[in-house]
Amino acid sequence: MSPAEFNALPAPDAERELLTCNASSAWARAVAAGRPYADLGKLREVATGAVAALTWPDVRQALDAHPRIGERAAGEGREAAWSRREQSGAASADERTAAALVEANRAYEDRFGHVFLVFASGKTAEQMLAAARQRLANDEPAERDVVRRELTAITLLRLDRLFGT
Repeated sequence: MSPAEFNALPAPDAERELLTCNASSAWARAVAAGRPYADLGKLREVATGAVAALTWPDVRQALDAHPRIGERAAGEGREAAWSRREQSGAASADERTAAALVEANRAYEDRFGHVFLVFASGKTAEQMLAAARQRLANDEPAERDVVRRELTAITLLRLDRLFGT
């Protein structure tokens, strides 16, 4: 899809497309409301600002759409396919690392109350495991900052995919 095609969509359709990049309805509304976009660069700029402006409940809505690291995303839609592609490094984990990822996910969720989110593209299972273990030492405000950065990176990658770049 081109920015011009996106700009021409009715608002509900534009929001539906954006929700495949970030499942926060507040984010999708904000980005769709910023149309028209001259180019993908401007859209990415607004998208980044919209993630930064989300309330924590809005971030949680986005997090709730992400599978745990190492778990296969359900469904056949674009989001599930992107998630499986992004987490391909975890899918090739050996048995020991896969078990450690399950434990790290559990410990993280027990500590922070939500799924462990990491920009997984290009990372090995071992790198994702190390990130989870390191982030368990964060306090709540520091971890929320990290989560927001990771969510922004995932959102921008998916926007690039949505617009075919």
